[in-house]
This record gives sequence, structure tokens and C-alpha cells, in this order.
Amino acid sequence: MRGDLGRTDTLVPALQGVTGVHLIDVADSAYAPLQNCREIVELVRDAGVRKVTLLSGWSAGTLEPAVIGSDLDWTYVQPTEFMANALAWAEPVRTRGVVEEPFGATRTAMVHEADIGAVVATALTEDGHRGHSYGLTGPELLDVPAKVRILSEAIGREIAFVELTVDEMRERYRAQGVPEEMIEFQIEVFGNVPADAYRVTPTVEQVTGRPPRTFAQWAAEHVDRFS
Repeated sequence: MRGDLGRTDTLVPALQGVTGVHLIDVADSAYAPLQNCREIVELVRDAGVRKVTLLSGWSAGTLEPAVIGSDLDWTYVQPTEFMANALAWAEPVRTRGVVEEPFGATRTAMVHEADIGAVVATALTEDGHRGHSYGLTGPELLDVPAKVRILSEAIGREIAFVELTVDEMRERYRAQGVPEEMIEFQIEVFGNVPADAYRVTPTVEQVTGRPPRTFAQWAAEHVDRFS
């Protein structure tokens, strides 16, 4: 059964027999803000759901206040950069053996999407997570050249890294149809940030009981996408 958060009426059948719900704070792939947040929360409550996890971005969206202000058992989940974002490199790696990105020196603690899922599943099926806000990271800080080296080792061939200027990045993203606000967001979170802006957190292990997966593990799992 499918439901569309942007269309409240589609959620009624999707919530039948459901006891826990994972929500995301955007309406569509263009990251449009949800306009029906109160209705979503009311439907979830009326369906008998008690536990809710909410995945949001770097700043509060429209759904977050409605969930946090309700009497639901909510847990807020805020991952850092997803390891799956590296899939954007798959086509240029396969065809040209290159990764072209700006801000090569910025070190981030990418988190494996399966670890995000594990934290969400734990919060929805176990007690003790009500009212918690979980910032999720992977186990290590890596800059772009380090990520490229790890990916090279996984696929067994050299991948070149070419650092783009901010202007080159803007031109490329605009040509791809990326909205201006998303381009500026990328510059804000990855460009000219303090050296200690991104830090490793122990949250994944604290919640799930096991260490977070490394980028090397993620790369090994996705070799076929880059080969």
C-alpha cells in the first residue's frame, strides 16, 4: 500500500494496521515543504499510531513542529551526508574514470543509509527513544580525495579527482536543472566551513548496539554501480 505525504487522502489506507510510522519533512523530490502537516499528524493519531520517527534536513521543515508539538512518541533523526550520495559519481566513474566535485578538502562523516534505517527501526520498535533527537554519522571523517581513493580500491582501478571551482559547480548544477536554493545549500554546508564543523557522533552504536558501517563497506557493496 502506498501513500503520498503531499496528498492526505492517500494516507488513510496506507495507515491501516500500522503501529509505527517513519516520516520525512518534504513533499516531493524537489524538497518542497509540506502544506498539510496538521492533517498528517491527525491522521496518524486517528489510525492508532503511537510511535513516529521524523527525518529532516539541516533546518526545521514544516512537518517537524506539528510532530514535536503532538502527543505522539516522536524521535527526530538527522543524518549527516548520506553515503548513497556517492552514487552521483557512478556514471562519470564508469565512462571517464573521474570524480569532479567542489570543496575537496571538506571532511564529512558520511553515514550508511542502512545505519539510518537501523536507528529508525530501533526507535519505532523499542522503548526509550521518545523525545530524542539523533544526529547520525558514519565512523570517520573523510575528504573527497579520500572517498575517491576508497572507491578506487573497491573497484580495482584508478579514479581521478578533479576539483571544481564554485563557479564551475554552479554552471554544472544549473545545466542539470538543480534549483538555485539547492545550489546555495550545497555551498553553505560544504564550502568554507570550519575544520571542526563536521564531527563523528557515537549515536548509531548507542542506539543499535553495533558500530556504524564504513565508507569502504559501502563501496564494496556497490562495486557493480561503478564498474
